[in-house]
Amino acid sequence: MAILEKISDYLNQIFIWIAGCFLAAMIILTCANIFLRTVWQPIIGTFELMGYLGAVLTAFALGYTQVRRGHIAVDIVILGFSKKTQNILNGINCFICMVFFAIVSWQIAKYATILLKTGEVTETLRIIYYPFTYGVALGCAALSLVFLTEFLKSVLPREEDEK
Repeated sequence: MAILEKISDYLNQIFIWIAGCFLAAMIILTCANIFLRTVWQPIIGTFELMGYLGAVLTAFALGYTQVRRGHIAVDIVILGFSKKTQNILNGINCFICMVFFAIVSWQIAKYATILLKTGEVTETLRIIYYPFTYGVALGCAALSLVFLTEFLKSVLPREEDEK
């Protein structure tokens, strides 16, 4: 269990650094586009690049945000239950989310494979975009892994519970 959690944390740490680099690239691209638009002509394909980089950035940040509990959670109803019931409900939620994002990852990867086989490219810059699609699938898979570790934590007995 601890090994799986370490792998998940390490993977999401790498993904958040990559997402940060993509965000920095998006900021630089946006600023350069604004500057060049005023003095000469805008950068061609900025809109395309922003969309694809933003998709991968968002997908890569999902798992890290879940590990850090950065997503919005409405728990007003759950707080009224006992700690044991809260753990059971949290386990059910983690399991459902894990399955959902595993299916999402699988379907996006399937779509990316279709894009790879057909050789589709973006309209303006003619960039192959299946790598971006695989990136989104990878980010969703990492989120599913986080939910798996959280589910296992809620199901498996803890050391402090055994003492």
